[in-house]
Amino acid sequence: MTSEQSPSTTPDDEVRDAGGLLARLDAADRLPDAERLRFRSYELLGAGPGGTVLDVGCGAGRAVAELNGLGARAVGVDANARTIAVARRRWPAADLRVGDAGDLPLPDASVDGYRADKVFHDLDDPRRALAQARRVLVTGGRIVLVGQDWDTVVVDSDDPVLTRAVVHARAGLTVRPRAARRYRALLLDAGFADVAVEVHTLVRTGPAALPLLTGLAEAARAAGALTREQAEGWTAEQRERAAADRLFLALPMFLASATGPR
Repeated sequence: MTSEQSPSTTPDDEVRDAGGLLARLDAADRLPDAERLRFRSYELLGAGPGGTVLDVGCGAGRAVAELNGLGARAVGVDANARTIAVARRRWPAADLRVGDAGDLPLPDASVDGYRADKVFHDLDDPRRALAQARRVLVTGGRIVLVGQDWDTVVVDSDDPVLTRAVVHARAGLTVRPRAARRYRALLLDAGFADVAVEVHTLVRTGPAALPLLTGLAEAARAAGALTREQAEGWTAEQRERAAADRLFLALPMFLASATGPR
């Protein structure tokens, strides 16, 4: 690990970090299984010395820094200008740009690898994003998509029917909640070859998972799928489970890789 791979927050970061989201994402990214998943995506890209890799939806820039640490020339793109400002403070030597997945700020055939982690479920038009991926990739370049299927979040609960309602209601608030299960079809339809899909399940059993579970319940209540009493009761059960070391949350993460047309 290079020194570039150890970010430190600043007061300006905290100002931008509404609701502590940045801190929670940082904590999740530092977990060993999340790190293993990222580095598996780099391996599938073939990221290394001499190659140029694009990270779409780069967020606060951790993957860009890690890819640079592997010797690749990494470019990070994110549609959120505020997030890019945080990333630039953390990784001042990194190439970080504001841009949209459907209109990438890069020339044709300029990158050897394209990576998008937890991006496609937020896209109105994933086909347009993949057309952009093909445009910026060199002939035979590699693409890797990573993300969760929002309908397959697994939560242990004494009320499985209510839990199913919580998960599905949260999925319904996502632009494309089932995008990850369609990665293979999307890549094939876009003309990519050698398409392969892996599933890596992230398991959470401690109190650190409570903000995610609370968020699921709050989203379900806001969508009208739960009453306030149901949401509070479900959340209280999860807090009790966390206190008794009985909380269980599993997030199946889909990792799809492919090769561009030759």
